Amino acid sequence: STIQKQRQELQLLIAELKDRDKELNDMVAVHQRQLLAWEDDRQKILTLAERCNSLNNELNKRNEIIKSLTKKLKFLASQQNDSKTTFENTQQKFKELSQKVTDATVHCQALEEKNQSLHCSVLELSAKTGQLQAREQELLTMLKLKDEVILETTDHITEFTSKFKKLESALRAAKMEECSLNKEKQDLKLRLKELILETNKLKDDLCEKMKENNKQQGEIIYLRQENGCLRNELALVVEKAKRKDQLLQFAKSKQVRTDTELSSLRQIYVKQQRDLQFLHVNLESSQELRQ
Repeated sequence: STIQKQRQELQLLIAELKDRDKELNDMVAVHQRQLLAWEDDRQKILTLAERCNSLNNELNKRNEIIKSLTKKLKFLASQQNDSKTTFENTQQKFKELSQKVTDATVHCQALEEKNQSLHCSVLELSAKTGQLQAREQELLTMLKLKDEVILETTDHITEFTSKFKKLESALRAAKMEECSLNKEKQDLKLRLKELILETNKLKDDLCEKMKENNKQQGEIIYLRQENGCLRNELALVVEKAKRKDQLLQFAKSKQVRTDTELSSLRQIYVKQQRDLQFLHVNLESSQELRQ
């Protein structure tokens, strides 16, 4: 009866050992799955960390690009202000040159009118000279015809001769003045041509400055648009980084729970090992008793 009881106890112990062995195998399988999941999570965390570092580097690069674009924008704004100042100075010079051209034109017209009046005076003097010459011929004829009248008219002839000389000197002076006026007129015409050429040159420079200014304004608008796009992209990157940080926090909390569960499973495993050793000892003692 004792052997039967011991056999029954041994059978019960063996059945319990089988159950415990099955439970241990299940726990080991669960533990292996948990280890694989933990390794997978660790790889995901490493991947996320690497991506986070790459995103941080990209964010720094984008910040540097934004800084350089901001500096370039400031430089272009200062250059645009300089272009505006140059444009205003050019407009002022153009107004001054236009005023000078107007003054020179008025002066040329006045000189032409004066030249016309002098020409009329020369014509009048020439007519008077012709009249005086005719009068002189008449007087000479009268002198030949009338010797007695010569003595009386000698004074008149002398007077007319002096007047004639005065008229000749006046004619020479008028001709010299006409020559000087013609020369001055030519100089003024040359100066007018130079002013017109300089005005056209200033107009061309003004057009070039305006084209350059329009080009710089287009470049500034393009840079502003690019800056806005980069800022939007930066906001998206920051939002993605925040989401990744949240996912990382979730993964860390999950890792803490996994570590806690793993430590509890290890404690259970240790306890089961101890129970198994105790059962082995009991089994060996029962086998010795059977022997």
